[in-house]
Amino acid sequence: MLRIDDVVKRHGALEILKGCSLELPTGGVGVLIGPSGSGKSTLLRCINGLETFQQGTIDVGRVRLNAVDPPATRRASLAQIRLRVGMVFQQFNLFPHLSSLENVMEAPVHVLGLSRDEARERARGLLDRVGLSQRLDSLPHQLSGGQQQRVAIARALAMRPETILFDEPTSALDPRMTGEVLSVMTDLAREGQTMLVVTHAMNFARKVATVVHVLSQGRVVESGPPDQVFEHPSHAATRELLHEAAAV
Repeated sequence: MLRIDDVVKRHGALEILKGCSLELPTGGVGVLIGPSGSGKSTLLRCINGLETFQQGTIDVGRVRLNAVDPPATRRASLAQIRLRVGMVFQQFNLFPHLSSLENVMEAPVHVLGLSRDEARERARGLLDRVGLSQRLDSLPHQLSGGQQQRVAIARALAMRPETILFDEPTSALDPRMTGEVLSVMTDLAREGQTMLVVTHAMNFARKVATVVHVLSQGRVVESGPPDQVFEHPSHAATRELLHEAAAV
């Protein structure tokens, strides 16, 4: 279970998140939609500690991150959360001097303490899982954007996280490459991987999400199953967002 309760994030006097709350059960696929600047990516970054927040709590399983925790407690909680939560970013952030296989091996060796042989075997299996078994020795610059993002997904999976956060993973890709990455994510959802996804890909949200959360001006204004949110939106911000998406 991932639970976010009344999270407030400020940059100086500017309030980015204004008391966000949501839940995601184990095996669920939560999708965050909303206009640019609504706080979607900031909320993800609060979950794994890339951003601090000034109010509220975030629970990942039995580990709680509390805004009022002293620094030492926060560091200990974040260390536990980062073992449980993986993240895939808009940009691929691969090590440019390492092959696909080596990129996926790095964290299991240096964070989990796996032997290189064990990490190599795990990495080979994951790269095959994302359709890249023929590109094990390729450096990032030898791969397309879609292939690099699939390596990044394999790298996140290599830590065997309970939950994976996806921050607009297809925003830098063309339509064909977008399809490649969304196909991998759809397969992960079918296999029961818990995921929280920030995306503008409305078709993906309709087909794959178990729950859709709509953010507007730093608040979660509507949550529900895809059919409810897309077919019978209850909030004006949702209706406006869907109207704009349909016009594109």
